[in-house]
Amino acid sequence: MIEAVVFDIGETLTSDDRYWRDWADWLDVPRHTLSALVGAVVAQGRDNADAVRLLKPGVDIGAEYRAREAAGRGEHLDESDLYPDVRPALQALRSAGLRVLIAGNQTTRAGDLLRGLDLPADAIATSGDWGVAKPHPDFFRRVVELAGTATDQVVYVGDHPANDIAPARAAGLRTAHIRRGALGHLWADTPDAAAADWRIDSLHGLLPLIR
Repeated sequence: MIEAVVFDIGETLTSDDRYWRDWADWLDVPRHTLSALVGAVVAQGRDNADAVRLLKPGVDIGAEYRAREAAGRGEHLDESDLYPDVRPALQALRSAGLRVLIAGNQTTRAGDLLRGLDLPADAIATSGDWGVAKPHPDFFRRVVELAGTATDQVVYVGDHPANDIAPARAAGLRTAHIRRGALGHLWADTPDAAAADWRIDSLHGLLPLIR
């Protein structure tokens, strides 16, 4: 019996388009160039921030982040960043009596912005809030605490097989891999993705499977 569904954030609920577009504009580099480099480094299993480091060798990303915030050009999320199925799918899960939670590798600022969107979710947490990020096991221990139920009654939904599906399964959670975004499609045929309990192309497909 599934009691709680926990969602990753980037490329599960929100598109990363604005995030990388804003970084390209801040760094004064072509948007397509940065986007292509992000795809290249993640395909190699590297940190996506390495794309910025390739374009700006020696860059202090933390300092640039703070400078963006100070200039009023920091992180931003609004309704247009959500995938179209997010609100109806989350609402349907809550209406079915499931606890709906959001927890991903995002900054504290991103968490505050998400809370400001008044999503149909019972709680929202980020790695910035917790001080631990996926795929570390402690992140998923916090997920289970947030869910407030037995580990095997929690489903974690994410696009990244290595960061979402594999560590969630190792922690004893049920898992759903969504084929969305660059990583969700790029690694859709990997063993980590194939090991998910369920595989979906839209959040609308989740409720009928876990009911």
